[in-house]
Amino acid sequence: MAICRIESCNLGKMENLSNSDENYDLGYQPSLSFVDQNDQSIPETPGYSTLSGESFVYGRTCSETSAFSDPIDDHSCCSEASPSHWPPTRSTAQNQAVLSRLGKKQRGSNEDEKQLDYLESLELELEMMKERFAKLLLGEDMSGSGKGVCTAVTISNAITNLYATVFGQNLRLEPLNPEKKALWKREMDCLLSVCDYIVEFTSKSQNLSNGTALEVMKSRPRSDIYVNLPALRKLDAMLIEILDSFEDREFWYAEDGSVSSNSSRTGSFRRVVKRNDEKWWVPVPCVPPCGLSEKARKHLRHKRDCANQIHKAAMAINSGVLAEIEIPDSYVASLPKSGRASIGESIYRFMLGTEKFCPDSLLDCLSIASEHEALELASSVEASMYTWRRKACIKHSKPSWGMVKELMSDVDLSDKNHILAERAESLLFALKQRYPELSQTSLDTCKIQHNRDVGQAILESYSRVLEGLAFNIVAWIEDVFSVDRAVTSQE
Repeated sequence: MAICRIESCNLGKMENLSNSDENYDLGYQPSLSFVDQNDQSIPETPGYSTLSGESFVYGRTCSETSAFSDPIDDHSCCSEASPSHWPPTRSTAQNQAVLSRLGKKQRGSNEDEKQLDYLESLELELEMMKERFAKLLLGEDMSGSGKGVCTAVTISNAITNLYATVFGQNLRLEPLNPEKKALWKREMDCLLSVCDYIVEFTSKSQNLSNGTALEVMKSRPRSDIYVNLPALRKLDAMLIEILDSFEDREFWYAEDGSVSSNSSRTGSFRRVVKRNDEKWWVPVPCVPPCGLSEKARKHLRHKRDCANQIHKAAMAINSGVLAEIEIPDSYVASLPKSGRASIGESIYRFMLGTEKFCPDSLLDCLSIASEHEALELASSVEASMYTWRRKACIKHSKPSWGMVKELMSDVDLSDKNHILAERAESLLFALKQRYPELSQTSLDTCKIQHNRDVGQAILESYSRVLEGLAFNIVAWIEDVFSVDRAVTSQE
C-alpha cells in the first residue's frame, strides 16, 4: 500500500509538471531582436525573478524541446506551477552561459543581415549596369527603332555625364567623397574596357621547328590608344591624389560670405574675403587672421604646379585627338565663301598688311573682354583658315577634304590664300594659349557630334574632362592665394 501511495504521488507530480509545461507553451515567446534589446536588463539574483512575463528572456518550457533548458529532477521543481508560470531562476553561471550562446546566435544573424545587404547592393549595381549598357547599345533610343546616336557619341556623352555627376558639385579643395570616388573608378573602368578590344593587326615573323619562316598576323592595341590611354589613366590618378592631399588644410570655405558651420576652430574671429567676380556659386575660401603658414603655401604652390602640368598634358592629348578626327562634310559645306567676311575687315587687313605677322600683337589690339567673345573669334578664325586652305586647292573641282589635305603639300607657298591660312592657324594657336579655359569651337563640337570612331571618342572625352578638372584645381588654388594675399596685406 505504501508503494502504491508513493507511485500515485509521483504520478500527481508528473501531471502537475506536464500541465505547467502546457501553460508555458501557450505563453509569450519573445523574438531574438527583442531579446537583444532587453538582455542587459536581466537581474542576476539568487531568488525568483521579479520581471514580468513580457520582458523576461527565458519564457520557454522546461521540457526537452527548449534550447535553453537544463535537465530537471524532482528536487528542482515545485509540485505546483507558480502563479506567474515561470520556472525557478537559474544560477548566475548558467545565465552567463546562456547569454553567451545567445550572443553568438545574435552575431550570426547580424552577419546574415550584412550578407543580405551586400547581395542586394550587388543586385542593384547589376541592374544599373544593365540599364546603362542597354542605353549604350540602343544609342539612347528607347524605342528600339535604330534611330539613336552612334556608339561613339553615346560613350562620349556617358563619360561627360559621369564627370558632371561625380565632380559637378565638388567646388572645393578637399578629398572626393568615397562613394563618388568608387563610382568614378567603377564606371570609368567599365567604359574604358571597350578599348581593350580595339586592336590592329600587324605581321610578325615566326620560325617553325623545321626552320621554316612564316609571317603571321598578330593583334595589338591600336597605336593611339596604346600611347594615350595609359597616360590619361595616370593623369586621372594624379588629380585624385591632389584632391586627397587637402584633407588636413589650414584654410576652409564659407558659403555666401559667411563662415560655414564646419569652420569652428580655436580662435576668436575669422576674416572672410568676399568674391568680387561673377562666379557667385563658387565657395569663398577663408584663411586664419595671420594668413597661411609657409608650409601651407609651399604645399599649395607644389600642387598648383602639378595640376598646371596635368592640364597642359591633357590639353595636348585632346588637341591631338581632335586633330585626327575627320572633318565632317556638314562643316565643310557650311564654310563661308569668303574668309575675309568671316573674321572682319580690321583683322583681315592686319593679317595681310604686315610682312611679319605677330598674333600676340593682334590679340592685344583686339582687347577681348569676355570668354564668349574669345570663343566667337576662335570659331571665326578657324572657319577662315579652312576656307583659305580650300581656296588654295581650288584648281580641283569640288574636292573632298581628304583630297585637300593631300594637295596642301603641292600648294605654292607664295599664294595669298596659303599665307592667310598659315597666319590664321598661328592666331588660333595664340588665342587658345592665352585663353586655355575656352570651350570647344564650332569645328570641335561638329567633330564630336559626327564622330564614328569609338576609340577617338573615348580618348577625346576622357582627356577633355581631365583637362577641365585640372583647370578647376588650379583656379581653386589661385583663389586661396588671392585671399591669403588680401589678408596679409590688410595686416
